[in-house]
Amino acid sequence: MPAGPSPRRGAPWFALAALLCLFILQFIGALLPNGPLLCAATAGGLALDLSLRHWQPGLLTVMTRLHGDEAVRQLLRDLLIVIGLAHLSGIDTVPRLVLVGGLLACYAAHFACRALGVVVRRTRTLPIVTRNIDTSALRLSPAPPRPLIRPGRRMPLFAVPGTTGLMATVLTDSAGWGLLGVGVSLALFAGSAAYLATWLLPGKRPPDEQRMLAWFRDWLAEYRPEVGIYFSGGNGTAYQANMWLSTLAALDGNAVVVLRERGMVQQIAATDVPIVCLPRVAHLMLLEQSSLKMLLHPANAPKTSQILRVPSIKHAFTNHGESDKLSSCNPYAKVYDQVWVAGPAARKRYALADVGVDDRDVVEVGRPQLAPIRPYAGPPDPAGPVSVLYAPTWEGWTDAPGNTSVLLAGENIVRALLADPRVRLLYKPHPMTGTVNPRAGEADARIRALIARANATPRRPADAERGAVTVPTGRGTRGTPPRAARAPLAAELARRTAELNELTARAFRPGADEVERMIRQTAPPPGRAEAVAAATEAWRTAFWAAQPARAHLILTGSRPDIYSCFNQADLLISDVSSVVADYLASTKPYAVVNTSGLSEADFHAANPTTRAATVLGPDAHGIPALLDGVLDPAQDAFAAERTRLKEYLLGPSQPSSRVRFQQAVHALCAAADARRARQARLAGGGTELPIPRSTGHPASR
Repeated sequence: MPAGPSPRRGAPWFALAALLCLFILQFIGALLPNGPLLCAATAGGLALDLSLRHWQPGLLTVMTRLHGDEAVRQLLRDLLIVIGLAHLSGIDTVPRLVLVGGLLACYAAHFACRALGVVVRRTRTLPIVTRNIDTSALRLSPAPPRPLIRPGRRMPLFAVPGTTGLMATVLTDSAGWGLLGVGVSLALFAGSAAYLATWLLPGKRPPDEQRMLAWFRDWLAEYRPEVGIYFSGGNGTAYQANMWLSTLAALDGNAVVVLRERGMVQQIAATDVPIVCLPRVAHLMLLEQSSLKMLLHPANAPKTSQILRVPSIKHAFTNHGESDKLSSCNPYAKVYDQVWVAGPAARKRYALADVGVDDRDVVEVGRPQLAPIRPYAGPPDPAGPVSVLYAPTWEGWTDAPGNTSVLLAGENIVRALLADPRVRLLYKPHPMTGTVNPRAGEADARIRALIARANATPRRPADAERGAVTVPTGRGTRGTPPRAARAPLAAELARRTAELNELTARAFRPGADEVERMIRQTAPPPGRAEAVAAATEAWRTAFWAAQPARAHLILTGSRPDIYSCFNQADLLISDVSSVVADYLASTKPYAVVNTSGLSEADFHAANPTTRAATVLGPDAHGIPALLDGVLDPAQDAFAAERTRLKEYLLGPSQPSSRVRFQQAVHALCAAADARRARQARLAGGGTELPIPRSTGHPASR
């Protein structure tokens, strides 16, 4: 059953109604006239406006889009109190005009500050954004305080003294209070405008475009990058590049990450590799004169064609995972110099797809990032739970029925697993679930609700509080420790989380902009990468140890990572996706859900990654037998086939994938060097003809 509606859903409507009612009461108080009613409604409206910044910021965004922003609301509030002041007080005309003039000056200073804020933001929008690079030579300055640059925070806050003074004048018939309050507000507005203007002075103004580009050229000449990752994408796609960061960092030679979207700079995971964001094509072309020899492309994007214009750089398409989906053999791949795949399966996939990728340009490099996945160590302990990882993929851009099992089979699968007392469910949905089809997001929410209810209802009385000792094993912990014993484990997890956050978190003060973040994200100290790796491994150990062994888990976000989940799982249930191919590195049992409408035979034929898998239909029939095979190897009919399929999908174990990947990098860099040498000879008057078409990397044959 879906969860009931949240009581917080009506909060925005209640807040909007309350704000409108207070304006109406203020209007009535001004016309009657009624001083206490006018002041009470004014104070209530101002207090509600200030509290909405923390309580309902989304409502303020909607009102701003409807041209009811903070300045309009405050202007209406002040106008009504001035009307009331004219009706209620016996103040002379001159003081009254001074009060109105002071209010107008406050608004003039506010809009001047607002205009300055736009100018300052534009000057602080740099042509190049970096991370992990020393920018001290640029002499960048921190961002202005948040209230100065955000008018939505400045206007109601700075208006409090003026509005309070006017209310006091209404109640006391003394113009002094109003003049004092308006004077304080005017000083705040004018002072903020003057202070913000200092960011346009040479001492705080960021470098202009020419100086910034000169600095970047100098950095390229000094650092001399050779290999990098090129990535362009929207929110939620950074995982496609993040999965290659460890591989990039382990390569010989200087590496770099090249991005195109400013927002992506902070979405890239913790790494010591320098990161540069080049939003404009003209600045991207600076890489042509650099030492960069090759770029890895984990995804196709519209902006990919822009970097392909640089002939001095070789390009290899690595993709962000391999599966039997059509997207794993996209025709766009033929624009790259080479297509790097894991093993023979992908090579055959491209050949069968006939999308224009020459087989000579396909290079088998394995999947070097799968090294942390532990191999199969035998069946799980019959006394402990069977850890089942359900990791469905998302609905995809085409939203085809067979893309994700969440829509048609997810709830049935989860119900069947939760009903089996042998199972401990680890549910890790794809981060983009529901982004194309809202129904997939709704199904995901229902699955989470099922798991939450199952955890709230112990399957047997002993599960609520067991006295078993927690024993570390190759798959994590077996047995559920009592609550008292889990307290130290939770404390250890908190300690490890704080330690890892200190090394990797990018916590910035409110109001920090990209320039200030560049100041703080300078070149990392020596040894930070090793410290992060050690802290990450310690966090994984602490996380799994701290979880009740029989509790079902919903795992979202970047921690724990999918490979850590693989190591905890005894069985994977997934869809046709790269998760299946990666999981086969462990050779542990797995199942694939068929919601495509194909028969089982046709499904196997169309998707070679399912060749060693149990196929589940939308009704999830067969899960009990699947679990029997996990617990009893004698009933596991696919054990030998998984070993063969692993090599077919991921390539041979020797030489290791990391070695093969490094060899492919060296070969493509050598090809880039050879081209540059030929171009230099031709430019010098040589008669050598350009090299014929590449025959590919020797390892690909």
